[in-house]
Amino acid sequence: MSEYWLISAPGDKTCQQTWETMNNVTSKQNNLCENFKFHIPDLKVGTLDQLVGLSDDLGKLDSFVEQITRKVANYLGDVLEDQRDKLIENLLANNTDLSQYITRFQWDMAKYPIKQSLRNIADIISKQVGQIDADLKTKSAAYNSLKGNLQNLEKKQTGSLLTRNLADLVKKEHFILDSEYLTTLLVIVPKMLFNDWNAGYEKLTDMIVPRSSTLITQDQDFGLFNVTLFKKVVDEFKLHAREKKFVVRDFTYNEEELAAGKNEITKLVTDKKKQFGPLVRWLKVNFSECFCAWIHVKALRVFVESVLRYGLPVNFQAILIHPNKKNQKRLRDVLNQLYGHLDGSASSSSNNADNVDIPGLGFGQSEYYPYVFYKLSIDMVETKI
Repeated sequence: MSEYWLISAPGDKTCQQTWETMNNVTSKQNNLCENFKFHIPDLKVGTLDQLVGLSDDLGKLDSFVEQITRKVANYLGDVLEDQRDKLIENLLANNTDLSQYITRFQWDMAKYPIKQSLRNIADIISKQVGQIDADLKTKSAAYNSLKGNLQNLEKKQTGSLLTRNLADLVKKEHFILDSEYLTTLLVIVPKMLFNDWNAGYEKLTDMIVPRSSTLITQDQDFGLFNVTLFKKVVDEFKLHAREKKFVVRDFTYNEEELAAGKNEITKLVTDKKKQFGPLVRWLKVNFSECFCAWIHVKALRVFVESVLRYGLPVNFQAILIHPNKKNQKRLRDVLNQLYGHLDGSASSSSNNADNVDIPGLGFGQSEYYPYVFYKLSIDMVETKI
């Protein structure tokens, strides 16, 4: 199960004691979950006003960073195309799988220096992820355009004779070329009308070369025929052909243009292959950046909320819980028994936890409990049916 709960509880005499009490009751005795200490460094607290303002902004930053993280993951899945089943193994954080990263979380001091204010750290993350989002838009637009052009050309190589590119189906000998008076047309004939075509094409207009039509190729529904006639009756021929449900395709045999068309596909295939590797690498690196940034935002939220709830000096234990799916309700009850005394109103409100708005304490969080609580789902793969 990919859902985790990130909670914090005030330190007893020591934070270690808080951890042991909680872990004994939930994990060792009742097997309701697996618990991990979540290490948050000594961050700069700032003033109460700053914390209250930051609490709201961190909620928005959390949503934004999660959204971009999922966007990068999803686009990597799109780029992998028929290798999409390898997506999960490509979604790593700091070269380790996501569950391992969060259960062994260590604050990145180099990227997010703890001597900076909480607001500055949040701004660093916001700018970093905003830049990744902007770069993703540019890179995905370029790659999607290339992919779209290639798909359009490939569609023309397949599909019905009515729409597909005829260049790779015809040969030079199917045409009268370089004649002052004569030209060769390509006509699409429904299969059920083959007999009508063979019996009647010479009579559609005057000036058609007798026995000049051959069946070049056919698909499930149509046949491709050529026919040679005088140039001056082409328009009349097209009109009468349409009346009989024969479709004249506009086509000029030009070897240079045909070669250029084939070269274009080859070029697009080559370009796509060239871009694929670097793009996949960029997406993997920046997924890791976004995911790690997101977990740091969660850590910031736990810190800010814990100080607002439990006061100063800073004394709380952050714990990452991996609940057993079947025992979630019981786990919630045990946690409420452990920490219900922290907030008398919360034990009743946790049963009706929709949109409780408590000033300075998690602004409009949809779930409010007597302890600090954030849900975390690390399932980044959108299932495509």
